[in-house]
Amino acid sequence: MKICVLWGFGHYPPLNPPHPMTRSYTSLHYHIVFGTKNREPWLHASWRTRLHEYLGGTVNGLDGFSQGVGGVADHVHLLAGLKATHRLSDVVREIKKASNAWIHDGMGVQGFSWQEGYAAFTISPPARDLVKGYIANQEQRHMKQDFRGELQLMLERAEIDFDAEYLC
Repeated sequence: MKICVLWGFGHYPPLNPPHPMTRSYTSLHYHIVFGTKNREPWLHASWRTRLHEYLGGTVNGLDGFSQGVGGVADHVHLLAGLKATHRLSDVVREIKKASNAWIHDGMGVQGFSWQEGYAAFTISPPARDLVKGYIANQEQRHMKQDFRGELQLMLERAEIDFDAEYLC
């Protein structure tokens, strides 16, 4: 005998279905943005591409999936696919920690640090290519707009409340 629960206007499946879902399925893509401390232009053009590769490798090393990395002298953008078991704040912390050490040790840039916070936006699969293009075109974009203006616009479009006094 199968028991069905009536709830509102719909019928729900049996309490003990013959083939329960045995896996979880997720599509978790994040556009992550963070800057250098005080928005200082620490990220030198001569090694910035290597930094972007390192950041992508760090995402992959954390068992995520790097789908795009870009940025300019004072901030970076990452498009990353993560698993449901990842905690976004932990992933960003590890990316910053590893890349901070790489910049200090590998590039010999003492005194460098990332800002404390970050911004992250969920991205639907159909929008990933648009975000990849956005990330890839950071150099051109920042000829017209600074990081603070870009971040403010991103937060407004995502309907995230913020205090402009504390933006980067």
